Amino acid sequence: MNAWVVIGIVAVVALLLGLSVRVVKQYEQGVLFRLGQVRGVRMPGLRLIIPVVDVLHRVSLRIITLPIQSQGIITRDNVSVDVSAVAYFRVVDAVKSVVAIENVYAAIDQIAQTTLRKVVGQHTLDQTLAETDQINVDIRKILDMTTVEWGVEVTLVELKDIQLPESMKRAMAKQAEAEREKRAKIINAQGESLAADALGDASDTMMAHPLALQLRNLQTLVELGVDKNTTVVFPAPLMSTIGELGTFLSREAASASEAPPRQRGVTTATEPVAAPR
Repeated sequence: MNAWVVIGIVAVVALLLGLSVRVVKQYEQGVLFRLGQVRGVRMPGLRLIIPVVDVLHRVSLRIITLPIQSQGIITRDNVSVDVSAVAYFRVVDAVKSVVAIENVYAAIDQIAQTTLRKVVGQHTLDQTLAETDQINVDIRKILDMTTVEWGVEVTLVELKDIQLPESMKRAMAKQAEAEREKRAKIINAQGESLAADALGDASDTMMAHPLALQLRNLQTLVELGVDKNTTVVFPAPLMSTIGELGTFLSREAASASEAPPRQRGVTTATEPVAAPR
């Protein structure tokens, strides 16, 4: 009988120890309630509580990733878009996260959805697509102002995906194509302007130096000869130059034929002849 009493006492003590011992992990803090009143925060490690009287709530202090489901939003310029995001937050005050709100995770999920819809709705479609960084900052600031009373800090909010209607995608594609065509035409016009200026300078140079044009014509003939073409088209200025060159050679030949014998290298009788040695 005594043995059964000892066994019973040992079992009761073991049960009480089991109910009294709590382990708080390194990334957690424990909020201790005694008879319904907060008695403080228990740091990580082995902690003892009074069974039945005390209740220890463990709160994780790690950063939590919260996906914000896609929201149908109408922008300020009346374009319907679906926007999804992701938020990162962590508990900085364990007592407030337990006492101030019933379920902090569900509350942040709901407030993040409504804040996302509110902030994006204040921007136009172009601003939503181009100013995502500023939108992320605005959402985080609004969430911080709300969640600070819950002992929660929102560290980061990022827009994850923006879905546009198919009609809007086609319109934006047409706009982008028109923009590229406009830039191509502008670049082409600028090239034509530069080419015209260069040709004008070249024409001024050729007017000042007529032989430059003839040299250019000869260079063109050389370039045509490289391709081994069977037909060569001579520019009119070159043909006139060839005619002028032929006239010049004829005139020079006539002048040479009419020159006196001394000029043609013939020795006359009036000139003294050197005696041989």
